[in-house]
Amino acid sequence: MSKCPFSGASSTPLTASNGAPVANDNQSRTAGARGPVTFDNHYLFEKLAHFNRERIPERVVHARGSAAYGTFTLTKSLADYTIADFLQTPSQQTDIFLRFSTVGGGQDSSDYARDPRGFAVKFYTKQGNWDMVGNNTPVFFLRDGIKFPDFIHSQKKNPRTNLPDPQAIYEFWANNPQSLHQSTILMSDRGIPLSYRFVNGYSSHTLSFWNKDGERFWVKWHFKTNQGIKTLTNEQAATMPAFGAQQDLVESIDKEDFPSWTVNVQIMTEEEGRNYKINPFDLTKVWPHSDFPLIEVGQLELNRNVDNYFAETEQAAFAPSNLVPGIGASPDRMLQARLLAYQDAHRYRVGANYNQVPVNAPRCPVNNYQRDGAFAGLNPALAGAGANFYPNNRAQEGEPAEVPAVAEPPMPLEQDAWLDIYDNRDDDNFSQAGDLYRIMNEDQKCQLVSNIADGLSQASQDVQEAMFAQYDQADEDYGKRVRQAVAARIS
Repeated sequence: MSKCPFSGASSTPLTASNGAPVANDNQSRTAGARGPVTFDNHYLFEKLAHFNRERIPERVVHARGSAAYGTFTLTKSLADYTIADFLQTPSQQTDIFLRFSTVGGGQDSSDYARDPRGFAVKFYTKQGNWDMVGNNTPVFFLRDGIKFPDFIHSQKKNPRTNLPDPQAIYEFWANNPQSLHQSTILMSDRGIPLSYRFVNGYSSHTLSFWNKDGERFWVKWHFKTNQGIKTLTNEQAATMPAFGAQQDLVESIDKEDFPSWTVNVQIMTEEEGRNYKINPFDLTKVWPHSDFPLIEVGQLELNRNVDNYFAETEQAAFAPSNLVPGIGASPDRMLQARLLAYQDAHRYRVGANYNQVPVNAPRCPVNNYQRDGAFAGLNPALAGAGANFYPNNRAQEGEPAEVPAVAEPPMPLEQDAWLDIYDNRDDDNFSQAGDLYRIMNEDQKCQLVSNIADGLSQASQDVQEAMFAQYDQADEDYGKRVRQAVAARIS
């Protein structure tokens, strides 16, 4: 298959902020084709750090959100897979904070935009906070974090007119066929949830477990709404109040109609991951349930509203890097980029000590050698006169020390992996989008095609042709219907 149809030679070199020319703006450097992103990706870090600082003071993405407190109750022990303290004994309960959000719009946008919904859960465990920072879809538009700033730029308003820009949206997707699976979900009947109570949540990323024997497992999390999936058409959404999802969440909890989710995991061994037919760390793909069935492990319930929207919902800071012993990352390129970007965003938005803000503060003691900065002193234990360096000779005075017992086991890499830029843009972008299309009923197919045509009909002809080719490769009928729908809108 050919590379990006719009790429070509230019007399203007793309450069980093220091003026140095950029050799590749599409993939990060990784340790092997499926290996993790390495710390010498200075251009990736520059893009993400700059991206995090493009808007103040609201979040660049996920700005419009609603949140509540609740509990997670474990129903099945995962002790064979992980040492995570809150996943050991059935009936264990862990306090949680869950924030829902739209992704692209600002605080002034509507709860009923056609947009993915953020689904971020903070677990206040006895060994620190674990943040499951996911969405209401099991996949995403990208498989490499180096393209995330570009993607969001294309989905935001036009920089000149400040109006929605269908040309930019589809132009980005035309140049990045890896987006087809997620964009098919977005344009389907599930693109506009009725409210936050009626969405599923997913880690989307592959994470990892490790057990007391040092064995590692790959894992995906699924939160299935017990209220059922309920959605709106474009026409129905247009009649809803902009704040409707926020209102529904607050009112349902106030009247003790507590929303809940059944929590499941998919688990893959290291050996299975090494030999599986698809890259298990590719964020644009799902693991088929026929190969890795859902394992029910618990129930999550929301049962308390926030007292102050700004102090709690707005200052809540979720980061995939907030991990606890027994839960780790994976070589997923998007996840690895987020491990840096989210912490960086919160330090910029809220301050260096954002984890001392009450909604973010762990429910267990925090002892480290970090000092000063914005919000310093909210935790008295971190503002005393003790040592602010490690190692030191003050163990007898109670100064904190390392805990080797919780060390994560080595993460496997491909054998004889070479550090390089590995191009994965053409790693089967179409089969799972086609699989999804083929299981839709007739009404769902009609909604999908109509929603696509609404925007694609406003794009240029070269972008339309590139998108038609993608739909054709996913499913011949998919492409045929989109062509006909776009032609009908143009005529």
